[in-house]
Amino acid sequence: MPVPTSVMTPSDHRKGVGLGLALLSALAFGGSGVAAKPLIEAGLDPLHVVWLRVAGAALVMLPLAVRHRGLLRSRPGLLAGFGLFAVAGVQACYFAAISRIPVGVALLVEYLAPALVLGWVRFVQRRPVTRAAAVGVVLAVGGLACVVEVWSGLGFDALGLLLALGAACCQVGYFVLSDQGGDGDEAPDPLGVIAYGLLIGAAVLTVVARPWSMEWSVLTGSAEMDGTPVAAFVLLAWIVLVATVVAYVTGVVSVRRLSPQVAGVVACLEAVIATVLAWVLLGEHLSAPQIAGGAVVLAGAFIAQSSAPAKGSGEPVASGGPERELSTPGTTA
Repeated sequence: MPVPTSVMTPSDHRKGVGLGLALLSALAFGGSGVAAKPLIEAGLDPLHVVWLRVAGAALVMLPLAVRHRGLLRSRPGLLAGFGLFAVAGVQACYFAAISRIPVGVALLVEYLAPALVLGWVRFVQRRPVTRAAAVGVVLAVGGLACVVEVWSGLGFDALGLLLALGAACCQVGYFVLSDQGGDGDEAPDPLGVIAYGLLIGAAVLTVVARPWSMEWSVLTGSAEMDGTPVAAFVLLAWIVLVATVVAYVTGVVSVRRLSPQVAGVVACLEAVIATVLAWVLLGEHLSAPQIAGGAVVLAGAFIAQSSAPAKGSGEPVASGGPERELSTPGTTA
């Protein structure tokens, strides 16, 4: 008679489902740039691709916005900050960046955000940070130096790198805004914040991107992924439904089932997935030093965002990207 070696408990099942959803979220987020870049190369302006992504997702998430309409009265500043910085700002800078530099490099530069948050906390707010957090910052910056190949005078377009850094700064801007405006308040429902953030982001991008001047004919044709033609509307559907709606929703649900630490580790896989997909589907190869540097960036970002506050500080010193922050109480595209 076989002896059972383990028993699956409801808690184990819950964590298993959460881990699966977290991996799905990382895969979905990681595939956004890979699907967007062929559309940009086919003739669409990066801002127009961002507008299509955000406006399409906002339309899908509209029922959630109606359900959580009380947020308009209770947290208008948070909604505005999320829509302006975490949605419009991050996505516009990221898509503009990938039009000039590889997808994986742009996303790795974005992973400087936790390090930048720590810099804000330490030097602007003058709050203490732990030694581990400081080590995370050093690792992230050092790894990024390898990714961009500073020894050869920067191996990538300087404007593209600045745009990717702008995406990281937009994440920091949202963190600072939400951190200053949320003390003592009950944590809002993250799905409601995401829904309104997409609506606000779509409104802002409509003014900035002027979609009425878009080359709509591109969407009726095809775009090339490393020489292979793919229907443009299929890529757009992936960006809107999978890389935005599914990515946000599964990310929120997964963090509710996992600890923030485990969710943070899985979230770091987004950059790995994006780099691998760009390598396979777009032919964007990175050198061995760049791959090693990318691993160091992710390690530094994880240490920086998961480090406990220094003794004497009762507040967290950093967190992950906007969609991760919103998924956990007390924290926050």
